[in-house]
Amino acid sequence: MSEVSEAAATRPARSTPTPTAARTRLGRPRTYLWAAAAVLLLAVPFYLDRFWLQAGLFAMAAAIGAIGLNLLTGATGQLSMGHAFFLAIGAYGYCVLAGDGGEGLTGLGLPSWLAATLAVAVAGLAGGLFSPIAGRLSGAYLGIATLALIFIGQHVLFNAHDLTGGSNGRDVPPLDLFGITFDESEVVIAAVPFGSAEKLWYAGLVLLLGCGLFARGVLRGRPGRAMNAIRDHRVAAGVIGVPVARYRAGVFVLSSMYAGLAGVLLALVFQRTVPDYFGMTLSLEYLAMIVIGGLGSVAGAVAGAALVSLLPQLLTRYSDALPLVSAPGTGGISPGEASRYLYGAAVVAVVLFLPGGLARIAARRSKPRPGTPGEEA
Repeated sequence: MSEVSEAAATRPARSTPTPTAARTRLGRPRTYLWAAAAVLLLAVPFYLDRFWLQAGLFAMAAAIGAIGLNLLTGATGQLSMGHAFFLAIGAYGYCVLAGDGGEGLTGLGLPSWLAATLAVAVAGLAGGLFSPIAGRLSGAYLGIATLALIFIGQHVLFNAHDLTGGSNGRDVPPLDLFGITFDESEVVIAAVPFGSAEKLWYAGLVLLLGCGLFARGVLRGRPGRAMNAIRDHRVAAGVIGVPVARYRAGVFVLSSMYAGLAGVLLALVFQRTVPDYFGMTLSLEYLAMIVIGGLGSVAGAVAGAALVSLLPQLLTRYSDALPLVSAPGTGGISPGEASRYLYGAAVVAVVLFLPGGLARIAARRSKPRPGTPGEEA
């Protein structure tokens, strides 16, 4: 009996959260900040006009695609220049699967929710077909290989008229989910008419939250540690037992599915798909998003996507009040060109002075100071 008592006395006690520590966590400013942000995002459709809602939806779709690319490039170290190809598969795949086949276009007429799910799966399947190459190439070689996808995709989009509508594109069928049709038919809630943008706003929030939490779980778990090991030292990762080719291929498929989902959401927001949008410029913009936001960070991908996607829209809206920026076709620097100059300069500044991107700034500010109550010194 005495031996049991001595063993119990010498055994280290389990650290249990004290009521003081729990109250401290609840009282952190960061907790209230997240709660206020959630309430603000939920209330946005009741107060802002269509322009701001569409801009926010573009940012959400860009954030979903950027999270997927960050898993591939930021966490695993695989350079991809073909992200726009998989966005196009998601967007046009949804149109073909959900379309009714009118105007000489191919359409299977599937339920829109099923069409959206299958479009993401088709994007993942396309990534799976390319994954053997992605599993064996790295760095600039993979970048050049994925660059070929852009040229193939553009050729198909402009010439497969039955599927894509050619250069004129094709209309996007509205999403119908749980008896709610995400079209322009208005539904009055609290004396506020809800059209397609207002309805899609909440769908976009749910999709972005789900994608962000899933990616965060992947990065914080065993797969994330394996991906970081591959990024930092591929040979050492293989020596310790990480199946490098399998992880590279799997992450490429996952990134393709994220891009496909972003393409579906973009198509629903645009309400019409055109081939010109899914070109080389879009892939470069996604690379700029993850570099500015911070490689390997989910929150950084969201921040970088918001900056890169919102900047040209804001410059277009306020071009009359900004120096050197003029409306397209009126001379001077167009908003699109000005935005590329600005986030191009931001990429250079991040590479030279802030390698961790915007996520590094947030991490510095949220780092607890020694001696803070409820925190370890």
